[in-house]
Amino acid sequence: METIKAERFNQIFSQWGGHKILILGDVMLDEYLWGNVSRISPEAPVPVVEILKESVKLGGAANVALNVKALGDEPILVGVIGKDKNGERMRETLSSVQITDEGIFGEDSRQTTIKTRVIAQSQQVVRADREHTQEISLELAERIIDFIKNRIEEISALIISDYGKGVITSKLLSELIELCRRKQIFIGVDPKETHFLNYRKVSLITPNHNEAAFAYGKKIKNENILEEVGWGLLDRLEAEAMLITRGELGMSLFERNRSLTHFPTRAKKVFDVTGAGDTVISTFTCGIAAGASFKEAALISNHAAGMVIGEIGTAQVAKEQLTEELKNFLKD
Repeated sequence: METIKAERFNQIFSQWGGHKILILGDVMLDEYLWGNVSRISPEAPVPVVEILKESVKLGGAANVALNVKALGDEPILVGVIGKDKNGERMRETLSSVQITDEGIFGEDSRQTTIKTRVIAQSQQVVRADREHTQEISLELAERIIDFIKNRIEEISALIISDYGKGVITSKLLSELIELCRRKQIFIGVDPKETHFLNYRKVSLITPNHNEAAFAYGKKIKNENILEEVGWGLLDRLEAEAMLITRGELGMSLFERNRSLTHFPTRAKKVFDVTGAGDTVISTFTCGIAAGASFKEAALISNHAAGMVIGEIGTAQVAKEQLTEELKNFLKD
């Protein structure tokens, strides 16, 4: 699918925004230390970075929520943080962008995940991670399930943003997938390859080509193997669709009706792929909430991904930017 007719485009975007999207997953902070390098350390063969400024952004599932908000829908974010200083920073950062923290649960034994990146001359020099990855307790999983059950009638879709930090457990997945299927609520999953076969019977799963290859057990070297992996995983998972993101090669949508659609990349320049997967799952899900088909939602999310990878660090696409980009595309 290469384009959307103008009439259909107007129909989708007239219904775009205002839907409640629940995001469940691993929330984290992305801390950036920005500076310059002018010499090598006398202590070790590493650059000395003179830090000029620092900033903090929402990462992981929290970045998915920020993407959903930028696109005009209302995110309900559900995740787990530590009862620590960075947990407080997480709540403050969410508040600063008007995202509610009522679904954010604090746990005494957990450290809030924070990834610190040192950037010099627009290049990442090093990344330092502080995190705990053990699974959340059964008691906390029950509290999360109860919270979601109390909100289930309000939501148009569920996004599961799994970064393998311990929030997405088999118990949570099985109960929530069954609940949403009963309610006929769209379930989109940005997966972690180690949990792959637990995402059975979801609406959409969006692995990158490396995650898909790992889950299937075969490296994707050409189009034939891509098709074998895509159809094989789709059948194993009994999902409605699978969108494999392929970096500079774009993305490929496998649908249960045996339709396969390739979308060439829309990126004009590639600076940083950080958070591109968040943009894809967010935009696709917002598109579905607005009444788009799977193919239409994939095309729209492909454009959004092409816009964010031209930025350094996690970035979001506003609804207005996206509509402008697509209008220009439709004119071509």
